[in-house]
Amino acid sequence: MARRRQEGVTIRAVAERAGVSAMTVSNVINGVNRASEATVATVRAAIAELGYVPNLAARRLAKAHATTVGLVYCNRRTPFLDAVLVGSLRATNAHGLQLTLRGGEGADRAEAERMAQDLVRAGADALLLIPPVAELLSGSAALAALNVPVAAIATGTRLPGVTTVRIDNRAAMVAITERVMSRGHRRIAYVAGPDAYSVVQARLGGFRAALAAHGLDEDPELVLHGLEFDHAAGLFAGRVLLERPAPPSAIICTSDDLAAGVIAHANHLGLRLPADLAVTGFDDTIVASRIWPPLTVVGQPVEDMAHRATQCLIAALDGMGSATTADELFEHSIVERESTSMAPRPQPITGDYGWTSPEGRLQR
Repeated sequence: MARRRQEGVTIRAVAERAGVSAMTVSNVINGVNRASEATVATVRAAIAELGYVPNLAARRLAKAHATTVGLVYCNRRTPFLDAVLVGSLRATNAHGLQLTLRGGEGADRAEAERMAQDLVRAGADALLLIPPVAELLSGSAALAALNVPVAAIATGTRLPGVTTVRIDNRAAMVAITERVMSRGHRRIAYVAGPDAYSVVQARLGGFRAALAAHGLDEDPELVLHGLEFDHAAGLFAGRVLLERPAPPSAIICTSDDLAAGVIAHANHLGLRLPADLAVTGFDDTIVASRIWPPLTVVGQPVEDMAHRATQCLIAALDGMGSATTADELFEHSIVERESTSMAPRPQPITGDYGWTSPEGRLQR
């Protein structure tokens, strides 16, 4: 039975238990000078048995700079990115590591490769990618040449050479579409995001599968492709879809910001949600609960996914993680709010703030 992890267990002790040199143990932990699979297995077993914990502080002193995780993104600041930052910082702060960022507005592989290279040259020991950078760098020889652990979150599929942490986007979109249909909607529009994101095809496939399962045909005029995941694109989608002669009764959006833009234009037209129109979003960022009416969404635990992906990178840096990349699926949720269902009856205000009379006036 493996002993409890404890301070004071040294590399030399692990080497003696494994019957190898201390240098071999160090190489296995740091992933350099590849040892045989049998040797790696023996060293890992000794580490587990003795409860050895790699000393990150000592490693930082040896390297003369702090162990650093680099976050590569290719977008403006968004609530989604904010959630990624919080999750990543939770993991790096817990281990005394640094998190550094590199972002740009470009959306091509060459720019994504430059951003990753810049981070590694500046001292990043591992890279965390978010879409569309993750897709742009998938299979990149330049990324592989950096020889650092790489993880990506919120992708639509598993990516080669990268640890991925994601949800099942197709299943999530099936679930939200069926929830909308359960409210009686049959003329349903769909607003997709940029084609560079791998989630776009996965989610569109889920939407189409849900329609087909209920015997509904897709109306090409009600499916908008290639929009950005932002508020301005949502305003545009709202104009296109809601000002046509036969507008939809529900609009499924692939981000919260898109949905917020659609709702803003619906409010401009004087539509009542959800009586005249139902709208859904995706992610459950802070936007979803701050707009009116609050937004029904697919909940994607972005912060927890970023935390887990960063933990995978830290484990790889410590030599304790898997030698191969992994694909981890988190559970999604459906969070139903007033954008698709009637608001619950307001509850009386109690306590020090007074109470509400039957007429709705605040009394004191």
